[in-house]
Amino acid sequence: MASPLDNPTWTSLNGPHARFAERRGRVLRYPEDVAPFLGLPDDPGEQDWRDVAALGGPGAVVVLAATAARPPAGWEVLDELPGVQLVDEGVAAAPEPEAVRLGLADVPEMLDLVERTKPGPFRKRTVELGTYLGIRRGGALVAMAGERLHPPGYTEISAVCTDPAHRGHGLATRLVLAVAAGIRERGETPMMHAAASNTSAIRLYLSLGFALRRRPDFVAVRVPG
Repeated sequence: MASPLDNPTWTSLNGPHARFAERRGRVLRYPEDVAPFLGLPDDPGEQDWRDVAALGGPGAVVVLAATAARPPAGWEVLDELPGVQLVDEGVAAAPEPEAVRLGLADVPEMLDLVERTKPGPFRKRTVELGTYLGIRRGGALVAMAGERLHPPGYTEISAVCTDPAHRGHGLATRLVLAVAAGIRERGETPMMHAAASNTSAIRLYLSLGFALRRRPDFVAVRVPG
């Protein structure tokens, strides 16, 4: 049987994140201010790609996350980023006493931290996808991690980042373990994606008890027109 992790955007938007889904036929996507990802079924046909074009609009850029789908002839592939998919196989998840729950009021600081650290896509409403935790120093947000994609039975840990001035103190590790603890409390399994080139982060996650499941790509394509 196929796993929901084989097509995580599509299974998220057809499942726990259905409230976010913008739909055209079998194609779904997150609102642009939530996440850039678009989900296709496992067997996309010509009609599905026409629905992608209608949903995105001429010239729009859509991101296909961790899926084997590739666009038909005439579509421009702007970027193809090799990645890894990691799944909890013994993470020592634990609450973090210093972590604070982040919400809409914290979004300006979260966006600023993301801009300076580049952990991956994060939009002004991404915080609505799940629990985001942060650590502050002198009142300023210096590290965070949270939940993004939500395939049935799993939750992705994402936006793991630390201000450069506060690295080397294990803040990211503590936050990843704390977010994982919250996911486990719901009876779900933590998982992650990372760029294959980010070898230092991958080594850290493997050392925490995540295991490599597969090596998917993240593909940005432009709708013709």
